[in-house]
Amino acid sequence: MARQTSHVIVPKDAPDAKKPARPRDPVASGERDAAHNRAAAHNYFLLEKVEAGVALRGTEVKSIREGKANLKDSYGLIKDGEAFLLNMHIGPYSHGNIANHDETRTRKLLLHRDEVRKLLTKTQIKGHTLIPTRLYFRKGRVKCELAVAKGKQDWDKRETEKRREADREARAAVNASKHRMGR
Repeated sequence: MARQTSHVIVPKDAPDAKKPARPRDPVASGERDAAHNRAAAHNYFLLEKVEAGVALRGTEVKSIREGKANLKDSYGLIKDGEAFLLNMHIGPYSHGNIANHDETRTRKLLLHRDEVRKLLTKTQIKGHTLIPTRLYFRKGRVKCELAVAKGKQDWDKRETEKRREADREARAAVNASKHRMGR
């Protein structure tokens, strides 16, 4: 027969209770991009985007977590059935030693064979290239978003800017009319 208890066990207030956890770095947790290539959308028409892993060394990952990555002049290349990322700059790790990484070394992109083949056929079209648009963490791994891009002419850039300005003015007019109506 089961024994019945009538008292409630209350935990003691221990002086060595757990301290509240320090908030995690937004870059490392994947809430914010480690690097973003803003010039890509200005200089290229971004046609299709693909997520790829990046083969990195230990100090490179730590530098990316510190926010020392730059995608500005980098581009993708497919050679011998493998994808590579060239000219991506990752600054030296602040607590590194003599074994710190080379800042602009060529890094291998981790993609499935079918994805590499698909990207190769798309980049063989004249004027198309691979441009990294952002670098971020997903489940503790560094990922790079690659876009198949087509270069813009100067008149394309002006047209895009005019369209953006017109949209901004239209939004402002709608917001102003809502404000006058008391919504």
